[in-house]
Amino acid sequence: MKFLHPILLSGVALAAMTAGAAPAMAQAADAADTAATGSEIIVTAQKRAQNLQDVPISMEVVSGERIADFAAVDFKAVQNYVPNVFVQQTNGNDTIYIRGFGSPPQNFSFDQAVSVYMDGVYAGKMRQALNPFFDVARVEVMRGPQGALYGKNTPAGAVSVVSAGPTSSFEGGVTGTYNFDLEGYDLTGYVSGPVSDTLSLRVATRLQNQEGYIKNLATGRDDPRNKLQLFRVSALWEPSDSFDMSAKLEISNYDRIGGLGVSSPVNTRQRPKLERYTEEYPLGREGYSNRSVLGSVIANLKVGDHTLTSITGYSWFNGDVTNYFDQQTPAGPVVENSVANKYPENFHQFSQELRLLSPTGGALEYVVGAYYDTARYNVDPFLYYDLRAYNLVSLNQLYFHQKSRTLSVFGQATVRPVEGVRIIGSLRYTNTHKDGTFSGKLLDGQMFRPLTTASGSISEGLTDPSITVQYDLSRDLMVYAVYGRGSKSGGFVSNTFGTTDATFVYKPERSRNWEAGIKSTLWDGRATLNLSVYDTKFTNLQTSGYDPDSSSYITKNAASATAKGVEASLRIAPSRYFDITASAAYQDIKYDRYPDAPCLAGMTGPICDLSGRRLPYTSKFTGNVAVHGRVDVSDYKLDGTAVLGGRSGFFDSDDQSPLYGYQGGYAKLDLRLQFAPQDDSWHIALVGKNLTDKLTTGSAFRLPVPITTSERSILFVEPPRNIAIEAGVKF
Repeated sequence: MKFLHPILLSGVALAAMTAGAAPAMAQAADAADTAATGSEIIVTAQKRAQNLQDVPISMEVVSGERIADFAAVDFKAVQNYVPNVFVQQTNGNDTIYIRGFGSPPQNFSFDQAVSVYMDGVYAGKMRQALNPFFDVARVEVMRGPQGALYGKNTPAGAVSVVSAGPTSSFEGGVTGTYNFDLEGYDLTGYVSGPVSDTLSLRVATRLQNQEGYIKNLATGRDDPRNKLQLFRVSALWEPSDSFDMSAKLEISNYDRIGGLGVSSPVNTRQRPKLERYTEEYPLGREGYSNRSVLGSVIANLKVGDHTLTSITGYSWFNGDVTNYFDQQTPAGPVVENSVANKYPENFHQFSQELRLLSPTGGALEYVVGAYYDTARYNVDPFLYYDLRAYNLVSLNQLYFHQKSRTLSVFGQATVRPVEGVRIIGSLRYTNTHKDGTFSGKLLDGQMFRPLTTASGSISEGLTDPSITVQYDLSRDLMVYAVYGRGSKSGGFVSNTFGTTDATFVYKPERSRNWEAGIKSTLWDGRATLNLSVYDTKFTNLQTSGYDPDSSSYITKNAASATAKGVEASLRIAPSRYFDITASAAYQDIKYDRYPDAPCLAGMTGPICDLSGRRLPYTSKFTGNVAVHGRVDVSDYKLDGTAVLGGRSGFFDSDDQSPLYGYQGGYAKLDLRLQFAPQDDSWHIALVGKNLTDKLTTGSAFRLPVPITTSERSILFVEPPRNIAIEAGVKF
């Protein structure tokens, strides 16, 4: 279907002529708790419905409309829309980084430093929210520590996903997409409306079946192939003006067949390709599977002028990832498959939050609350080595089991000492208890690595304060300054050979953030300009990196690291026929002190000093520009939306090789052209992603001798250009 590419590229010019980029982010909103009026974007980042321009936080909001327009499924699909956010994609766990900080994917038991909240329910494991952008109202991305109100494990930031809720009038829709390059479909649909005077329901589903983009010469198939089934039912009960209750249940079934890794030389810059050779043995089919359930019940009760809110959550997933590595050498010949691994995981979580909100508009506003959760987590990886050069075959299994319990109390108060000034103080105390065990067993063959046992217990109490001063210089101009702290609990090493009691436990990490910003509304509400500067410092930074020479993961606390930078966003919407949104970020991030670190590429010795060096997976510059334009043609309209996002170069290997571990700077262009009647009762659209056809990598590592007879790097390649056609109806 390559003939479509010139058509779509010509569409870029058409979009430019019709004026083209993103509709105001977050115009779509959950009717239950948000609304957009005029140029306002309503968010709930501070547990209240507020205009984005009144919230003293550096944040970006991506609307459900934007997410649906470009068929975003996971966090990787939206990182181009949010500067200073990066998603590291591997064959195992994906990791979100904000302002350069995140929890590396190699240690599966890590809690994330960027926490995700699904309709208010904490999701610290990425697989709890593997397909988060399904029938959503908006996504709020909050940069910097959010420990006071969001609390659990948010030292780098938080992402709040708000799904679409039931509506007061009957409506529904079906949208189908066929991707010509991935040779498959994506089908979504929903029905929503009242059942009675007090009860409304919403049912939504998503089905996806698409081929991959990397040719596997061993199987004759394209990797990775995606099969997804999602189902969600939501209910809203409003028996009186003083009480309402909403409930949501989501069930997902996801299979990714095949891998992302391709071979590349170790002595040159990255050479990503769309070809691999991977036979599937002895651990079964290569790929990724996940079954998950996520449920929540939110109740609001008016108590006088106050509102008492209860959020009850349940989360479960069961999945595994099986990895084989490209057997092609950089020169072309195929070598024996020398290493494979499989990571089965199982997780259960129950959570309960209670909070009390005061009325607004007085001299004192406040929110107080308490949070509790309990969880069980198991990961039991299989590790297979076939070292033909040494006549050694080894199949091992490791066992990691963890139980955890969290209890926290929090409060935030806003006082207005003089007209236009708000002082916001927040405090959260969190007590965490964890028990963990680790062991290993030789299942077949010869011993390759020592198998050890370890156990440990953690009990810790962490306090996260913040103070914000906010001053309204005028109705349309606000400045603010923030000091805040965040934290992430300690934990256990889950998948490293040779782990003992002495190396099993790592300490909690802490963050400190200074931030100042300005938010302005211009041109009678038709433009907004926001700017923030920050200085964020992490201590006891939790790190985990792959050491190719020892063929093992090293998980520990680094000493400290600091990120300094500036973030800006601009939106101009002179009319409903044209709007433009742009945002950008610059940051400087380095280890302040890391004297006992694993050595980087080119260094010698088992331990090196990385003080003063840049952290991996961080770019100095990130940004995006989105343009939207519309032309009316009688009873119809033609819309064009173009989004250009990019970043400067960065190290995407743990050992920061300037050759195989460095991804150069790039920009990617997405485009949507849509034709529809004025009432939007149906539409047809042409959608292109990565039209610049930039072949980029999410991460990389070196596969060394003796693990393989031919040393090579493995690059995890991201999707190339792909084109789709979409049609939908609403009723």
